[in-house]
Amino acid sequence: MSRFHSYINSATTILESYHGDKPFAIYLKQYFASNKRFGSNDRKQVAALCYNYFRLGKAASNSNMTEKLLLGAFLCEQEFSKLLDNLKPEWNEHIGESLSQKTNLVADFFKLTDIFPFREKLSAGIDHERFCTSFLVQPSVFLRIRPAATSVVEKKLSKSGLSFEFIGDDCVQLPPATNVEEYLSIDKEVVIQDHSSQQVLNFLKPSSSQSSLLKTPFDSWDCCAASGGKSILLKDIFNKQVSLTISDIRASIILNLHQRFKRAGIKEYKYFISDISQPDFMPVSSEYDLVLCDAPCTGSGTWSRTPEQLHFFKEPAITHYSELQRKIVSQSFPHLRSDGLFVYITCSVFRQENEEMTRFIREDLSAELLFEEVLKGYSIKADSMYVSVFRKK
Repeated sequence: MSRFHSYINSATTILESYHGDKPFAIYLKQYFASNKRFGSNDRKQVAALCYNYFRLGKAASNSNMTEKLLLGAFLCEQEFSKLLDNLKPEWNEHIGESLSQKTNLVADFFKLTDIFPFREKLSAGIDHERFCTSFLVQPSVFLRIRPAATSVVEKKLSKSGLSFEFIGDDCVQLPPATNVEEYLSIDKEVVIQDHSSQQVLNFLKPSSSQSSLLKTPFDSWDCCAASGGKSILLKDIFNKQVSLTISDIRASIILNLHQRFKRAGIKEYKYFISDISQPDFMPVSSEYDLVLCDAPCTGSGTWSRTPEQLHFFKEPAITHYSELQRKIVSQSFPHLRSDGLFVYITCSVFRQENEEMTRFIREDLSAELLFEEVLKGYSIKADSMYVSVFRKK
């Protein structure tokens, strides 16, 4: 048996034993740690086969595992493939062609828009075909340069030999899987943060025409803090003019945030651990000027980074998350002061989690909608997100 057949067999074994109950990157690392026979190149080849298989999403559902593994390699790779040259040479001859040319070649059993077959559920303005195409491309790494670190970061990047591009003044785009930690001080000099995620608070910036809506200094509450990226962004925008409170349901998240804030030089903040979807929760303060609600969601706008989630996705999850979002919003919104601002954010592309939640906040909570945007990241190999901003009447 050739090593290429061995790669196919190994990838098949891994995929058949994986059930989506943990991130695939973690599962794969654990699998290779338990199976020492795989050398460095073997791991790279097998991992690529697995990820390219997941990038097909719901498409080619009638193909067997081997066919889908080869199809994934053909559609996702652009350079000469020794594996395809041995197992599917007629495809390898076209490996460097455009995606449209390649999909035409396999059109009898593959349809691009089947990758994400939920077109009718998408938020307004999202191009279904372009969104499906984004799954076949590994997203870029994005950095946000922190205040006063621009010159240092520029010098370090120039010396690093890395390929990079500036998008605006403080956003840096790098190739997928770039090991940034080798060159820059994470959280101190730069924050690893997707381009779309960097844009969600633009409406609040002092340079915005709407900046007068938020009087400084002010109290803020990041009610679903998770990794804390939005709180660090808020702090970088307003510095000492903002008083931070963070909360999350998971104690481990708060512990990680303590370490991250320490690296970021953020020393003064309040925190608490609570399930804010429950009616009996109490925040550390009764009222805030600004509430950030980066709500738990399907994460569908980020699935090109974790394509295994699309593979295992079931439609009822949309309703599950939208119901959870309503609970969290209904519980957090009352702790906003009169004329205070409520920022609702998801990394979802589903209308039920986005526009329909905005309608709920506007109509059921009698809030004034000030701003709404779908951030379509697929044009620059970034995530897609949604943000809406309200004022409490």
